[in-house]
Amino acid sequence: MKMHDLNLPESVDAYFFDTPDDTAVALADAVARHLSERLLIAPRASLVVSGGSTPLPFFEALREKPLDWARIDVLLADERWVSEDDNDSNTRLVRENLLQGPASEARYLSLKQPGDTPTDGLAAAEAALEELHLPLDVLILGMGSDGHTASLFPDAPELNRALDTDSTAIVASMTPPSQPQKRITLTLHALSRAGFTALHLKGDDKLKTLQAACCDIEKIREMPIRAFLKPGLQVYWSA
Repeated sequence: MKMHDLNLPESVDAYFFDTPDDTAVALADAVARHLSERLLIAPRASLVVSGGSTPLPFFEALREKPLDWARIDVLLADERWVSEDDNDSNTRLVRENLLQGPASEARYLSLKQPGDTPTDGLAAAEAALEELHLPLDVLILGMGSDGHTASLFPDAPELNRALDTDSTAIVASMTPPSQPQKRITLTLHALSRAGFTALHLKGDDKLKTLQAACCDIEKIREMPIRAFLKPGLQVYWSA
């Protein structure tokens, strides 16, 4: 599909770039600006990022920004329940690619805690995030071809609980049958209302998924990314 064929909801902005590196630089500039503005009026700022291969150029661009990193809390939107030295660990990804150079001064808040399952570690994860101020300041989301974001998977039996904005829980354990590992995720209650929210995408397949999500937008459980397709969202995409 063509970029101009996207039928995004009103007040959702989209930025399209030729290369992933161009996208990464533009997104890093926007994130650094928002974090800087927040730190002018608050003692700390929060930055929530997503895992996978798409954000790697963004991590490399952002980590060199001359921010007061010691006052920034970095955490993941979700994590696989694997050890931090596992190849599938998003924490490992963040430590090796974002928390380097100037950004190594940031405080990392880990969702992965001791316990055989995410349920076992849920209380410890909540405790690790006790000092996290809501609403979040900056949130960078990804999206799967099934319309999931964070670990809000359509087939997860815990999805309704994780989407419940009346709940005050900020983390939830997730066991989607479609995934090889159990997960822990920030809930919609925690993820919603961020000061700056961006959806970072790469490839034509993600564009098609996004277009599908823009139809029947109220059916959030079928494609949880729909919960974020609202005014203020900024989409950053490259081929």
